[in-house]
Amino acid sequence: MRTTITAAALLLSSTMLVSGCDKLSQVGGSTAEVKNTAYPEQVFWGDTHLHTANSVDAFGFGNRLDPEAALRFARGEEVTSSAGVKAKLARPLDFLVITDHSEGLGSTKALYDAPRIAINDPTLLRWYDLMHEGPKGSLQATAEILDARAHGKMPPGLNDPAKAQARTHKIWNEGLKTVESYNEPGKFTAFFGFEYTLMQGGNNLHRNVIFRDGIDRVNKVDPLSDAGQDWPDALWDYMDAYEKTTGGKVLAIPHNSNLSNGLMFMLTDPKGGPISAEYARRRAAHEPVVEITQIKGDSEAHPFLSPNDEFAGYGTAGWDQNNLLNTQPTKPGDLAGSYVREALKRGMLIEQRTGVNPYKFGVVGSTDAHTSLSTADDNNYFGKHPGVEPSAERATASFVPGVPVERVGRMNWQSLASGYAGVWATSNTREAIFDAMMRREVYGTTGPRMTVRFFGGWDFKADDLKGDWVKAGYTRGVPMGGDLKAGGSGAPSFIVSALKDPIDGNLDRVQVVKGWVDAAGNSHEKVFDVVWSDMDKRVAVNGKVPAVGDTVDVATATYQNTIGAPSLATVWTDPEFDPKVRAFYYVRVLQIPTPTWMDYDMVKFKLTLPAEIPLKQQERAYTSAIWYNPA
Repeated sequence: MRTTITAAALLLSSTMLVSGCDKLSQVGGSTAEVKNTAYPEQVFWGDTHLHTANSVDAFGFGNRLDPEAALRFARGEEVTSSAGVKAKLARPLDFLVITDHSEGLGSTKALYDAPRIAINDPTLLRWYDLMHEGPKGSLQATAEILDARAHGKMPPGLNDPAKAQARTHKIWNEGLKTVESYNEPGKFTAFFGFEYTLMQGGNNLHRNVIFRDGIDRVNKVDPLSDAGQDWPDALWDYMDAYEKTTGGKVLAIPHNSNLSNGLMFMLTDPKGGPISAEYARRRAAHEPVVEITQIKGDSEAHPFLSPNDEFAGYGTAGWDQNNLLNTQPTKPGDLAGSYVREALKRGMLIEQRTGVNPYKFGVVGSTDAHTSLSTADDNNYFGKHPGVEPSAERATASFVPGVPVERVGRMNWQSLASGYAGVWATSNTREAIFDAMMRREVYGTTGPRMTVRFFGGWDFKADDLKGDWVKAGYTRGVPMGGDLKAGGSGAPSFIVSALKDPIDGNLDRVQVVKGWVDAAGNSHEKVFDVVWSDMDKRVAVNGKVPAVGDTVDVATATYQNTIGAPSLATVWTDPEFDPKVRAFYYVRVLQIPTPTWMDYDMVKFKLTLPAEIPLKQQERAYTSAIWYNPA
C-alpha cells in the first residue's frame, strides 16, 4: 500500500570522486557555488512541460494560477488550485520548465479582462460572454477558440500582430523575472521555456523550447509564434539565431507524436522527397529529446505496430483514433510516424541511406498539465486542466467537460496521470541538467520515480555488479543515450539496474527493447525480459514470463507490495547480435499492478464507474536508447 514521505533521494554509487566547480551568477540575492561530480551520481526529477494561466487554452479552461504559483508548487509548497482545492506534492521536484504557449500568450486573459463595451467583433463578444458565464461557458469558448485557430479562422481582434507582440513581450519578461527569482542552483532549477504550438489542421507538431541560460541572455528574445507555419524549420532558424546572437544554448522537445497522424516522424522531408543528410543532421542537433509519455497518452509503442509485445499500447486508448483536435481520423498507415519505437527504427533506415540519423533522440516524460500543478501521482492527480480537477464527475466527463465527446474525441478517463522526466546530471543546475538532455542521458516515467541505470559495453560481466559498477559503466562503456562504438569482441553486454520508487509499487520486470535494420533495409524489433522478480518461480515459457500477480483491491484503492521486487539488476548480453547490423537498445521497467487515478476517485467520491474504465495498471519507465553502428 502507498505511504507518504516528505522526500526521498537515491544514490546508486557512493564511491565517485567529486571534481570541478561551477561559479554561478547572483541568484536570489546570494552567490551560489555548486560542485559537479565526476559522473552523474543522482537522478533529478522534473517536468519539462507545464502551463500556467498565461497559456491561451489554460486560462480559458479556468486556470487562474500564475507562474509563481507553479514554481512554488513544484518546490513542494502548498497552493490552492483554480478550483479552490488545497494541493501539495508528496515530494518536491528538482526542476521545472514552464512552457506556456507562445501563440496568443495571455490573449484569453486579455479578452476576459477587457471592457465589454470595447468589443465589436461578434465572435469575440460571444467568447467573452461565454467565459463570464462560468466554468462551462469558459470551456465552450476555449474549445471554439482552439478550433478556430486550427482552421485559420481566428478573429483579427484576438490575434492582431502588433498587440499580440506587445502583450507577449510584456508577459514574457515578467515571467523571466519570476523564474529567475526561483532558480536556486544546487537545490531547485527553474528553466526558461515556451511551447511552440505548431499544428496542421489539428495534427500535433508541438515543441517545447528550453533555454540553458540565465535571464541576461534569454531576455534578448521573445517566444516565437508559429505564425501559420507547417513545419519546424522556422523554429530551428530562431534557435540558431538565438545561439549566434547571445552565445547561449537552446533545445526543442517534440511531444504528443501520438496525435500527429504520422507527421512527427516521417520517412520523407516536408516536401515529400527523401530526407537528406543535411536535414537529418539539423533535426537531430535541435531536437535531442522527445516526450514519450504525458497526460494525453503514451507514445512509446502501439499494438498495431508491435503485435508481439504484450505490453505495447499503454495509455493509447482514445488517443489513437484521431488527431489532437479531433478534426482528422487516424488511419492505420499513419501510426508508424507517430510512435517513438518506430521512429527509432526509421532513424536507422534513414541513416543507412544518408549516414545521418534524424531520430537519434533521448526520451523524457512530462505532464502537459494546464493547471499550473505538476502532478503525476495517481493518488494526487489534478487533471489536464481546471475543468477536470478532482470531482465526482470528472472520470465520466468529456475530455473538455461541457463540450460533447463527439466534438473533442475522447473521454477524460482516457487521460493518464503521467509523467515525469528523470535526468542523470552532475549537479542540480541549469547547465548540468541541460547538458544531460543534450547527451540524452535521460529517461521518462509514467509518474513513479523509479531509479534506472543502463550502460552498454563490450566486456561487462555479472561480477561487475559486486563492485563500483556505475564507475565501470562510465569508464568501460556508455550510458543511456550513448553510442556503442564498433570494434569490441563478441556481443555487447549491458548493465541494467532498476530501483523502485520508495513510496510506490514494487517492480515486476525489466525488459530490453531491441530494434535493428538488416542489409536489405528491413527494420525489426524484439523485446527481451532480462530480469524479473521471483525468477526461480516465474519461469519463462516459450519466451514469455508469467504475470507477476495482482494485489490491487479496487474497492479500497490499495495494493500490497507482497509481490514484485524492490530492485532488479543484471548484466545482459545480446544473444542474437550481428556485428554487421545497426541496432538500438532501450530499457522498459514495469511495476506491479497499482490503482489508477479513476480508482482513487471511485473510492473517494463513492462512485460506481462503467466497466470500460480501467481501475488498475502497470506503470513504467522508458530509458533513452544506446545505439550500435557497425560503421
